[in-house]
Amino acid sequence: MNDAKAAGRSAENSEWLDHVARAGLVAYGTVHLLIGWLAIQLAFGEASSADASSTGALRTLAQQPLGEVLIWVIAIGMCLMVLWRLIEAAFGHQDETDEKKRWRKRATSLGKAILYGTVAVTGIQIATSSGGGSGGGTDSMTAKLMNLPGGQLIVGLVALGILAYGARLIHKGWTEGFKEHLDAKGKSGDDGSAYIMLGKVGYIAKGVAIMLIGGLFMYAAITHEAKKSGGLDQALQTVLGYPFGQAMVVAIGLGLAAYGLFCFARARHLSR
Repeated sequence: MNDAKAAGRSAENSEWLDHVARAGLVAYGTVHLLIGWLAIQLAFGEASSADASSTGALRTLAQQPLGEVLIWVIAIGMCLMVLWRLIEAAFGHQDETDEKKRWRKRATSLGKAILYGTVAVTGIQIATSSGGGSGGGTDSMTAKLMNLPGGQLIVGLVALGILAYGARLIHKGWTEGFKEHLDAKGKSGDDGSAYIMLGKVGYIAKGVAIMLIGGLFMYAAITHEAKKSGGLDQALQTVLGYPFGQAMVVAIGLGLAAYGLFCFARARHLSR
């Protein structure tokens, strides 16, 4: 058991894991750039709402020249992200002296691994032409939860979790807590200032987008209507119906693109 822990700690602190994390961050950043671009197109009526999500972004990319190759590259990159976070969940955060905080951070790493895993699986399905259909969608997943005993409460709790995660991202962006992910060079000089601005805008925009999704889940829980829930695509379509909705969707799209660029900066100046 001790040997396994020692091996895990060695892997968590190894140089090869840095390369794994950097490759994964580039893939994750690319996905966010695509989503941001599609969100802006949605705002101007040049894309459907179904495109403005990670699944829609990957499907759109697959239709481009060499798209299938790029999808495989992104899917592999996301698998590397999963590997990084799983190692972190099992053996990471050893420098955290508070045991409760250490386990909370490990749980967060596990949650991120699951999130990245869904993007990786989607990419593989699209690359192998097994994910070309519309699938069940978020509303069908919500319907399954709603049909469970206490399903309405479960969906409400999911909504609260999504809202909390979105709020955490906004707080991290506003307070510049994301700077811990950059090495000293990545936080200094003109380049550092640009990276920090990208991170600030990106984290806040992503947090707002996630809170919009959480709001849809909460509305579905309150009304007991699964179809009221949805992903980013439905959230952005809802925002478009508000006064100044087009400007808000453009702002969210630009923010998500900024988050993607920050992922590139983090890959270059990685501090785990």
